[in-house]
Amino acid sequence: MKTGQAWRVGMGDMQILPGPRHRPPMKRPTWIIVLVSLVTVFLICAYMYPPQSSAACYVFSSRGCEAISNWLPPAPARELTDEELASRAVIRDILNTPPTKSEKSKIAFMFLTPGSLPFEKLWEKFFHGHEGKFSVYVHASKEKTVHLSRYFVNRDIHSDQVIWGKISMVDAERRLLAHALKDPANQHFVLLSDSCVPLHNFDYIYNYLMHTNISFVDCFQDPGPHGNGRYSEHMLPEIEKKDFRKGAQWFSMKRQHAVIVMADTLYYSKFRDYCKPGLEGRNCIADEHYLPTFFHIADPGGIANWSITHVDWSERKWHPKSYKARDITKQLVKNITSIDVSVHVTSDEKKEVQMWPCLWNGEQRPCYLFARKFYPEALDNLLMLFSNYTTI
Repeated sequence: MKTGQAWRVGMGDMQILPGPRHRPPMKRPTWIIVLVSLVTVFLICAYMYPPQSSAACYVFSSRGCEAISNWLPPAPARELTDEELASRAVIRDILNTPPTKSEKSKIAFMFLTPGSLPFEKLWEKFFHGHEGKFSVYVHASKEKTVHLSRYFVNRDIHSDQVIWGKISMVDAERRLLAHALKDPANQHFVLLSDSCVPLHNFDYIYNYLMHTNISFVDCFQDPGPHGNGRYSEHMLPEIEKKDFRKGAQWFSMKRQHAVIVMADTLYYSKFRDYCKPGLEGRNCIADEHYLPTFFHIADPGGIANWSITHVDWSERKWHPKSYKARDITKQLVKNITSIDVSVHVTSDEKKEVQMWPCLWNGEQRPCYLFARKFYPEALDNLLMLFSNYTTI
């Protein structure tokens, strides 16, 4: 009994301490953590693996790739290869060489043709009276030429076969440049085809080309299948897709630019090996991409980004519009020579029209000095139209 009493007393005398309070678990903002994680992963992936097409960019932004690139830190500068360092050193040295223009400076007119030139009589009228201010070079790739004008006699250079779309077209251009560069008086170099005709008199064209310090090389960015769609990753690391450009082959360039084209082996070899019809399912046309891409990398500020030779692609066909005898009118020439805006259309679904003014020494001027493609039958009408070149 005493024991039980003692137990009861002990129980009654014990101080009952309050137990630990159970707090409800903290509500962490889980959804915020998940969202931040997803955004972080997306930005890291976008930085490491940038979108390869503009369509992918529009999934995340209505402004496309430009909006996404504004979020990202600048990509680290790529270390140049030994070949690039050597190439850029040579190019920089050549471009820093001051031009040696004088009263004896000449324009080299370089004709790339399969055979005889159908408009020699017209060119004879154009050249007459300006001896000492021009040189003529003819690269005939298929047939032996028969010349009707004294300005073209004995002006043929060693030629080789030219196949459309292949590097042999670029080789022919370089071959013409190599021969024209042998004359130190040649300070500007114009590439023309057998279907080209002049649109102005000689003095106008001479002053237009000699009194500016840029080259007229057609160059624009085409994100479509006939532009960047022809790019091959085998051109890496020297040529990145963002630097791949397109343009018409009919150029006019100053002497320093002609020299760096001849000095280039690095970029030329990339197009020789990886830009050809049918390679990897692409129809890469070397003469449409080599020079535009090369100058975009080597001296983007030294070219005008348009060609001074007009061609009409308004029909949107595989070949440009051609002019027959009945098409030759004063109005046609007036229409062409009044154009002062360069226009390019991309080959993607958007068919974006790219336009910029033709600036000559900062002043907007007509873009074109020459035009193509004219049928041989148009010769007589052209001779009548341009009977006196001093008034054009």
